[in-house]
Amino acid sequence: MFIDIHAHAYRKPVCLPAPFVVQFCTAEEVIARYDQVGIEKGVLLPVVNPEIYLPQANEDILDMAEKYPDRFIPFCNIDPRALTNSADAPLDYLLRYYRDKGCKGLGEVMINLPLMHPLVQNLFKHAQNVGFPVIFDGSDLHGGDFGLFDDPGLPQLEHTLQKFPDLIILGHGPVFWSEIARLETPGERGFVFRPNGEQTGRLPGGKIKEEGAVPKLFRRYPNLYGDLSDFTAHNAFARDHEYGPKFLAEFQDRMLFGTDILSFDMPLPMIDLLTLWRDTRKISEEVFHKITRANAIKLLGI
Repeated sequence: MFIDIHAHAYRKPVCLPAPFVVQFCTAEEVIARYDQVGIEKGVLLPVVNPEIYLPQANEDILDMAEKYPDRFIPFCNIDPRALTNSADAPLDYLLRYYRDKGCKGLGEVMINLPLMHPLVQNLFKHAQNVGFPVIFDGSDLHGGDFGLFDDPGLPQLEHTLQKFPDLIILGHGPVFWSEIARLETPGERGFVFRPNGEQTGRLPGGKIKEEGAVPKLFRRYPNLYGDLSDFTAHNAFARDHEYGPKFLAEFQDRMLFGTDILSFDMPLPMIDLLTLWRDTRKISEEVFHKITRANAIKLLGI
């Protein structure tokens, strides 16, 4: 069975109509969906940055993980403006507190600041010192969006990997996975909001003719891991059924299956893609096993 490195849930159900952009599942709904598709357990990531979601307490995640300890693994999340809103805020106090409560990592960090902003770098420094892996979402905009901003080519991510060699960072989302290949235009990296609040944009498609920044970063930095959740990761691999399996085989020890489940009926196409590639021998049983569960077990010590 699969282990999900990236999931979300609300402790209490959202009563519709509600003024929320996303209505996450309850813990019970996530478990029901897991049972449908063959997922054993998953990492619950709290959302604390207010750019798009209403902030969620770390304690909500801990409550759900305590109620269903065989199905959920808790992460904590800290807004880097916490405590003193300064680049020397002692965020390690908070991270150590939640580590002692059972949390296994930090994320999903979604504040819309540059990745190299001193507040963000302070948070990542303390995560390294505490021994937490970090999951974050990215953005190609600074302002009017959610997620850590980076430039085309991901130079801010590279500098962060260089500064914190003992910090495991899991790449996730469109800004990251769009750069598995060379970009046709910088606008392929993400989505923007229309005036009515909907998002618009496009993802790159077609066979991968030339590698982008992502595979090069994986080769240079062993502390970079891949979070295969959400439709943008699926798009990055499903666009080329020859290159995708080769990428997974090359970096098989650092790829982790995920869903980024937002609603009960959300499609989870990565399950089908990985299973297809295993069954057609595009990836080996060993690679499949590592990506779908073994790497998560090793990373999280579960």
